[in-house]
Amino acid sequence: MKEEGIKIETILVHGSKGFDETTGAVSFPIYQSATFRHPGLYETTGYDYSRLQNPTREELEKTIAKLEGGNEGLAFSSGMAAISTIFSFFKSGDNLIFSDDLYGGTYRLAEEIYKKLGISVTYIDTRNLKMVEEAIKTNTRAIFVETPTNPMMKVTDIKLIAELGHSKSLIVIIDNTFLTPYFQNPIKLGADIVVHSGTKYLGGHNDTLAGLLIVKDPSLAEQFRLIQKSVGAVLSPFDSWLILRGMKTLAIRLEREQESAFKVASFLKVNKNVENVYYVGLPDDEGYNISKLQARGFGGMISFRVKESSLVEKILKRIKVITFAESLGGVETLITYPMVQTHAAIPEEIRIKLGVDDRLLRLSIGLENAEDIIQDLEEAMFN
Repeated sequence: MKEEGIKIETILVHGSKGFDETTGAVSFPIYQSATFRHPGLYETTGYDYSRLQNPTREELEKTIAKLEGGNEGLAFSSGMAAISTIFSFFKSGDNLIFSDDLYGGTYRLAEEIYKKLGISVTYIDTRNLKMVEEAIKTNTRAIFVETPTNPMMKVTDIKLIAELGHSKSLIVIIDNTFLTPYFQNPIKLGADIVVHSGTKYLGGHNDTLAGLLIVKDPSLAEQFRLIQKSVGAVLSPFDSWLILRGMKTLAIRLEREQESAFKVASFLKVNKNVENVYYVGLPDDEGYNISKLQARGFGGMISFRVKESSLVEKILKRIKVITFAESLGGVETLITYPMVQTHAAIPEEIRIKLGVDDRLLRLSIGLENAEDIIQDLEEAMFN
């Protein structure tokens, strides 16, 4: 079979190499070694020290690069370590444009860490190309976009934002955590860098932390590799193996979670206690048509706003099937209260402007039966 003809489901199952060439192991081994023996002076097996490279991490990095259509992948100890590496690439005096609605941890990193080092961030609704273009300054170096955004599910046209960015010689970075390479491939749409919290859908089981960067330009990848090995926030061999194992079932998990998400979103849409539902897969959602053009699916993330804030505590206390917890993308359905959890670092006036208020809840749909999820929500709200 020709490599270019292999479908993404097959790549997910087999990875980059497909098996361990040394032993024939079908499950790629965990090379739990910090250091590697040199055959002789100035001789190497290709591996010297696991902060620099490890065979298990290398298999994950090559697999994610293959899935995203990038030149090189890099695996980090967390999603925030991956995003921090992106920040580290820039210098004092540089300006970056970020999606205005984004994960609170990314906002915290920008405002509490890198702002002190002279890197400024301008927050823009990246769906509005005119606003983005007007925000570009002489010192702007990159555009960082979440799409769909967390938690308001805004969808940015990746192809258009990439064309705009490149016309101004900017690096275009896409956070693809919510849709993963199974549903969306930003590099193929023009992005330069893709970032993932591998903790979420790629791992898929709420049992490990990981971050991934995929880079199109080999020279840019080399500079990120320098930062990675120098700072040392690399993914361990065991955690690399867990992400590889999780990705084997990514396709079937996402298909099932998306199917259930549509059912849950449709239920919430007609629920008398719900004011707004934000799910990209609903045909009347603002991002639906763009998503149909640039993605192969809509994912399993839903946000919804209840009519009364008193309902929030009631729901979180009474749910039995759904788990009240931070994070997303695992096999368990999780519900999160962004205002006090994922987005607590964002100032109140900004949160309220974006819609992240005291009535907004976020759901990450898991693999439970959709009817059980719906019944759990219904009983929590009505009884």
